[in-house]
Amino acid sequence: MRTSSVRRTALAASAATLALLVTACGGSGDDQDKGDEGKGKPASTTSAAAPAKALTAAELEKAALAQSDVKSGKVATKLPAADDIADEKVETEDAACLPLAHAQAGVAQGEPAASVKRSWTGEPVKPSADTKPEDALVAALDLEKMLINLASYEGDGAEQAVKGLVAAAEKCAGGFKATVVGEPMNVEKVATTDAPEGGDEGAAVTLTVAADEGVKAPAKIVVVRKGATVVTFSAVNLASMATGKDFEVPADVVAAQVGKLG
Repeated sequence: MRTSSVRRTALAASAATLALLVTACGGSGDDQDKGDEGKGKPASTTSAAAPAKALTAAELEKAALAQSDVKSGKVATKLPAADDIADEKVETEDAACLPLAHAQAGVAQGEPAASVKRSWTGEPVKPSADTKPEDALVAALDLEKMLINLASYEGDGAEQAVKGLVAAAEKCAGGFKATVVGEPMNVEKVATTDAPEGGDEGAAVTLTVAADEGVKAPAKIVVVRKGATVVTFSAVNLASMATGKDFEVPADVVAAQVGKLG
């Protein structure tokens, strides 16, 4: 990783452009790793549940993550315009892959009865005094950011939302091209990973996104359904946008949000 690339990533992580790292973290790249390569364990776990009523927007606000629910990081209850992306601002060349692009942009699946959004940003670990300047820049960006969307659905809409996302992960395993708020995003591979626990069903997907200078950067999606409510987490690590290094979705933040769904 060249110093110039790291510096550009540091500048791109400013508040004004952070959304571009979340939703359009790369330009073009050669298609590769097609087919079934990279598939992990089943993406979804399900269990039977009695029909539940769709929560209202006010009820979703009460169930959404708050600062007092987490031990670290910052919870934003009102997203800046750059992070509050409308569904019509997300497009894919292949319609079958649209659920993945929606989830990665923090957009609810389908037509929810109501939805609310939150974001959570972690805290970087302070580098030691003898850390090289280039490494210090990367260390300053070594934190996760998640867009969180809570959506409630009538009827079987919540189940269909999760089902559609899982189906998209299977159909689009070889990658897809999207446009988010006018910015191109080239996903080179889609891989399912271990499904989360704590809800009636869940799914987890990792997108490999073409970033600057040939970097293949991971972007992660975690979805949990509880009754008629679906919560979607779209996570990136800012340093990974420059290095391509893998990262873990903050499990404690996911658990804190899922726990509030009852």
